[in-house]
Amino acid sequence: MAENNYDASDIQVLEGLEAVRKRPGMYIGTTDVKGLHHLVWEIVDNAIDEALAGFCKHIEITINKDNSITVVDDGRGIPVAVHPKTGISTVETVYTVLHAGGKFGGGGYKVSGGLHGVGASVVNALSSWVEVTVKRDGKIYQCKFENGGKTKEKLHEIGSCESTSTGTTVTFKPDAEIFDTDIYDYDTLKVRIRELAFLNKGLRLSLTDERGEGKKDTFMYEGGISEYVKYLNKSKTPIQEEIIHLEGEEDGVYLEVAMQYNSGYSDSIYSFVNNINTHDGGTHEEGVRRALTRIINSYAKKNNILKEKDEPLTGEDVKEGLTMIVSCKHPNPQFEGQTKGRLGNSEVRKIADSVFAEGFERFLMENPEEARVIIDKTMTAARARVAAKRARELTRRKGDLDTINFGGKLVDCKDKDPSVCEIFLVEGDSAGGSAIKGRDSMTQAILPLRGKILNVEKARLDKALSNEEIRTIITAFGTGIGDEFDLSKLRYDKIIIMTDADVDGSHIRVLLLTLFYRFFRPIVEAGHVYAAQPPLYRISHGKVRKYVLNEDERDEYIASLNPNTRYEIARMKGLGEMDAEELNETTMDINQRILRKITVGDLADADAAFSKIMGEEVAPRRQFIEENAVYVENLDI
Repeated sequence: MAENNYDASDIQVLEGLEAVRKRPGMYIGTTDVKGLHHLVWEIVDNAIDEALAGFCKHIEITINKDNSITVVDDGRGIPVAVHPKTGISTVETVYTVLHAGGKFGGGGYKVSGGLHGVGASVVNALSSWVEVTVKRDGKIYQCKFENGGKTKEKLHEIGSCESTSTGTTVTFKPDAEIFDTDIYDYDTLKVRIRELAFLNKGLRLSLTDERGEGKKDTFMYEGGISEYVKYLNKSKTPIQEEIIHLEGEEDGVYLEVAMQYNSGYSDSIYSFVNNINTHDGGTHEEGVRRALTRIINSYAKKNNILKEKDEPLTGEDVKEGLTMIVSCKHPNPQFEGQTKGRLGNSEVRKIADSVFAEGFERFLMENPEEARVIIDKTMTAARARVAAKRARELTRRKGDLDTINFGGKLVDCKDKDPSVCEIFLVEGDSAGGSAIKGRDSMTQAILPLRGKILNVEKARLDKALSNEEIRTIITAFGTGIGDEFDLSKLRYDKIIIMTDADVDGSHIRVLLLTLFYRFFRPIVEAGHVYAAQPPLYRISHGKVRKYVLNEDERDEYIASLNPNTRYEIARMKGLGEMDAEELNETTMDINQRILRKITVGDLADADAAFSKIMGEEVAPRRQFIEENAVYVENLDI
């Protein structure tokens, strides 16, 4: 038994940046690839702060050949004088002392990006080395750090420059002992840098990759978030000619909204606070949505489009086909939720409502033709909502699932604890039969799909609910759909799409993913959706059977065998041609299978991708195929 000697000596005090290195997840969330890229945003956010304050016009981000990162801005440059509290230069203070920066009052920044204001020191703590160069007052200064934030060279003058030339250059190399990987992904950086350019009109951001091919992209949008809406709608068919752009300020809170309706049935509404994506919304988004519903109802009634006997249009009706960006700049934002993805400031709801309502009402009055198009769109959505409500009744559970059994389709599992249960959506009855025999009946449910489900990118909810396969999926999941959706009622922890690795199988998988993204997005965002990875080859030697996913794995495994080993290679059959034992061993056994988790990294890009691939417009789909055909391997035709 452990000794009961718990005293003051057991309390550990971590000095300086040790705490960051000891618990990096507390500061950057994770040490995987997401955390690695988060380091870049901490430094870029500091440069963006200079842009928000009106002093920075250009930010350059470079992935260097050694996979270090350099961020250059033309802001005012970090102050270099000795800091009165620390007794060292302000540059060193910012990079070695937690919570030291211009974001904590004192007039440094009125509005600041980032969440914590600890960025520079955290990046230093989690890097093997950092070099900071400052141009200020006609002089160039530099300091260097190493081994997790230890000062290697104190700030010193290294040259002179024009008095008008100012800014800060930071180069850092993430510590390979801290992170799971130290390889930066160009496209991940590109997506966020483009987003920052949309959100900060007139700011030029450049990204350069000095590794390999030497990629480079530069983004600058004088139209700001209006150009963001245009970008999101480029694969859709707008029903208004112009993008509505509204902005205003009350009590130091600035709100900007850009919006445009399209002929589609899904909404694409994204909100931001000080450049942070508030993916769970918040008071700024609530205020705008509330005003949108109220103003459209008011206009429709005043113009006798919506009759007295008619039910008012709902929030769901007025957002159909709407692409909208809501951007709020707040001097003291309060974020809620575990992921800090929701704005909680109560006063913003009223400000957002007021600013948006005034501008949107003026637009409708000054543009009666476009106003009529918008009202007609929302009225049609309302009629479809009523039809969908009737159809939705068919998807509600009316008793025990095992009793109903969905007309013999769903073969449910015995365990009723959702945390251990999983459901396989299987292509075809033959594969479904093998899956039923090869499953673990305690925790694995099987739902065979007959044919291809409806493409919901081209259909409203009421039409989707008339599709038998979709109704069965909704009922099986148990969450409901639309305004009745409740993630807590999901009956399975894992939803696994199991289709053949051919064109038909890929099409079915994309149709299902489109359904999930448009009607069950929280399920995808919460990480419940997976794709099974049936192997392409089986390599047999002696009593060993090795399954591999592709040619590369096949060749690598064969190369690892003793040269004298006799082996056989078999091309695996489709799912429907496998017997129960093969299907279990290769694709369903939790101890041997490989699953690919479906994630949504960037919602805007995911939204655009589904619109391109599955939408009405032919030209964007053709362009997408042409651009990505080079990445397709083993295409079965």
